[in-house]
Amino acid sequence: MKLKKELKTFPKGGVHPADNKLSANRPIEELPLPQTVAIPVSQHLGAPAKPIVAVGDTVKVGQVIAESGGYVSTNIHATASGIVAKIEDVMDATGYRRLAVIINVEGDNWLENIDRTPDIKSEINASQEEIIKKVQADGIVGLGGATFPLHVKLTPPKGKKAEMLLINGVECEPFLTADHRLMLEKGQEILVGIRIVMRALDVEKTLIGIEANKLDAIEYLRTLTEGDVGIHVIPLKVQYPQGAEKQLVEALTSHQVPIGGLPIDVGIVVQNIGTIFAVYESIQKNKPLVDRVITVTGKKLINPSNFLVRFGVPTIDLIKAAGGLPQDTGKIISGGPMMGKALNTSDVPVTKGTSGILVLSKNEAKREEVLPCIRCARCVSHCPLGLEPYLLMSLVEKGMIDEAEKEIITNCCECGSCAYVCPAKRPLLDYIRLGKSIIMQRNREANQKAVQEARK
Repeated sequence: MKLKKELKTFPKGGVHPADNKLSANRPIEELPLPQTVAIPVSQHLGAPAKPIVAVGDTVKVGQVIAESGGYVSTNIHATASGIVAKIEDVMDATGYRRLAVIINVEGDNWLENIDRTPDIKSEINASQEEIIKKVQADGIVGLGGATFPLHVKLTPPKGKKAEMLLINGVECEPFLTADHRLMLEKGQEILVGIRIVMRALDVEKTLIGIEANKLDAIEYLRTLTEGDVGIHVIPLKVQYPQGAEKQLVEALTSHQVPIGGLPIDVGIVVQNIGTIFAVYESIQKNKPLVDRVITVTGKKLINPSNFLVRFGVPTIDLIKAAGGLPQDTGKIISGGPMMGKALNTSDVPVTKGTSGILVLSKNEAKREEVLPCIRCARCVSHCPLGLEPYLLMSLVEKGMIDEAEKEIITNCCECGSCAYVCPAKRPLLDYIRLGKSIIMQRNREANQKAVQEARK
């Protein structure tokens, strides 16, 4: 397949790392269950869910084990059947200990009302209200990385209206191929999922953005959407971070999301391919979000793969299924090499936010010597949001957090393009993340104080 027209992309900054899509041709395999799963009750942005099971309870796959802790929160479901052994803190991908429900696995018994047949259900009977309530009950969150509860995104704030749906099939992070495989293997289901979300948002137009390094997925989805006036597949130039919301919106529509704003501010809602498939399974198959496709990859792995994995399975099980941990492993990353975070233990359970597991050798993981900034401004020219990363790092390094906030540090999408191109190998993204976390914590504390004052 050849693309005739000039490919669309965002207009400012970005980089083009080597793709390294080692597992692109590996079909999705279902990973067997271990003897125990540790299911964190906070697998989403917002308030943690509250456990409703007790030690000794028997549970089935799909059963609610922790209820939503607020509006911006979701239910958590059992991903394996068996006996609740413990409810205690376990280490998660952030390096902190979080509350989890630990289940001793006994068989694989699912709730009877979940349709596990391969039959594709195309007819959509659920209403707009029923769709929003169902995805909330089934714990559906954004699977592109942010894990924002979907029901909130499908309910725009008062005064705002969605006019268009954008589907993120970009998967611009090097090494990751889970969304690519989903498009190839579950294309029909994904299109049903898109129509479900279109109904929930009451929109008539959808654009599916896919980078041009996935020509087979572009061709397949174009074949499936042929004659559909409401859904269009748009090939995009291979340019990282094309999959970031603001860059995708600009690439596909030329609209600019305002600083501090969201795509809904310009009438757009963005959803990831994996999220759309989860919506299909929720509405058409009555299946809660208990698993997802995860890429397990690395240049030294024997068998880079794409696995369908239940949440709560330890990371090491995925690595073993991909051939085992290489002897010269220097780092294990949750996610991709650009935006992922290094794990401090391979026992960390996978969650809704785990898009990939990347194993790097000691040579690949080695950080080079950090040198003084040479004022080349490469970080500025490659920032897709027009920020000044060298300045932001300097301000955070000096503890000048107020000044960093004035320089709009919170608008950073944490793509890492700045650190990637820095000839002095300065840890720009590390410091920007630190600054953002300090500001967000400060804002949370201020909001809590305001609420407490208002209640007096």
